[in-house]
Amino acid sequence: MKKISKILYIITIGITLYTCQPRQDQTVEKVEFPFFLPDEKPEQPLSAAVKRNYEAYEHIRPEASTLYTQFKYTELKGFDYNDGDGTITRRDPSKVIFENGKYYVWYTGRKSPVKPVGMSCAKEATDVIPSSDWDLADIWYATSEDGFTWEEQGIAVARPSKPQPGWRSVTTTDILKWKGKYYLYFQAFMEASGLRGDFCPVSVAWADSPDGPWHHTGEIVIPNGPEGSWDQYSIHDPYPLVHDGKIYLYYKGDFDKREEFKPSKIRMQGLAIAEDPLGPFEKHPLNPLINSGHETTLFPFKEGVAAIVQRDGQEHNTIQYAKDWVNFDIASITEMLPVAAGPFVPDAFTNTDDGRGITWGLSHVINAGGNWRHTILVRFDCDLSQDIDDQDMKNHYINYSPEYLYKHRLNGKQKKRIQQQTAALKNSK
Repeated sequence: MKKISKILYIITIGITLYTCQPRQDQTVEKVEFPFFLPDEKPEQPLSAAVKRNYEAYEHIRPEASTLYTQFKYTELKGFDYNDGDGTITRRDPSKVIFENGKYYVWYTGRKSPVKPVGMSCAKEATDVIPSSDWDLADIWYATSEDGFTWEEQGIAVARPSKPQPGWRSVTTTDILKWKGKYYLYFQAFMEASGLRGDFCPVSVAWADSPDGPWHHTGEIVIPNGPEGSWDQYSIHDPYPLVHDGKIYLYYKGDFDKREEFKPSKIRMQGLAIAEDPLGPFEKHPLNPLINSGHETTLFPFKEGVAAIVQRDGQEHNTIQYAKDWVNFDIASITEMLPVAAGPFVPDAFTNTDDGRGITWGLSHVINAGGNWRHTILVRFDCDLSQDIDDQDMKNHYINYSPEYLYKHRLNGKQKKRIQQQTAALKNSK
């Protein structure tokens, strides 16, 4: 009897297990993704892309994110460019500051008798013939009552005498206000750009007033890195902010030059920190901190810092954020970002732990009027601010006119390749 009972028990368990298994002609119930996007990540299987929507961004919709924006541009009044013949350039504006009841901006200014010959022809450059658009340049400044019409005030920091850093050109400056004094950091060229590359360290000048006079220290404040390092040749776009009671100066390095790629170099962003504006600056051990971006533009945001990352690199056309001021993540992806942006950042030097963001600034446009030797300053506006919610700045896309698209046409080499491909298809029939 015990043996029969054991057999019956096994048969019963087997039948139970069989009947509990889904049959091949049965389907597991599918949970449809809801029509109204849930505010919280739903408890159901999700694709990697939808998970990212909840885990990687501030909000599930871009227009609801404070670090998402489109950019709008306005022509500035008050600047003459000699009919755009390339003999006058204004580029790489600093942050805009508000002092003495008006706005101030500093920038790379060149006024030469002839236009640049180009970096590839740098050997033809002389003491009066520039190689690049930023060669033989000084640091100029302008003021404005409204941010749209500007009055150029003249040279703030001139090229020093040889062999001081910057004797060839002083460019791409940015401003720091610290304990009642003002400091301009800038690229200090000691050779014409293009002879070996775009090599330079960073130097600094100081003044008691934004109107000067400026005192060039004649010293290298942030040197190039050791041989073999990512910043051994270029310390570009010095960009100071105040955080944790110290000067956080972000900068760009050019490296990994390979002629088979265009652009031939990688650009990434690093950080150097000091307790005094004149240094010493200590480079961060995790440098580079941002893996993309051509120029360097940042601003305090909430407890961290946000960066406009445009042009070069895997993560160009993004706004990024680092809560700890070091480790950056993508906050949003957008388009038509300002090139070499110098935003108006009211709390850039306040040591804030609740950065309010930005709404406007100046940037430059290369190839103005179709002339690659002609660069101008323009105004950009945006909504990267905690204090406004301008939904007109939050559109998801821009409609480009056919005329704009046709400007980005195929070159002769590409047309020839396409013709050859078409001919090969015809011959294969």
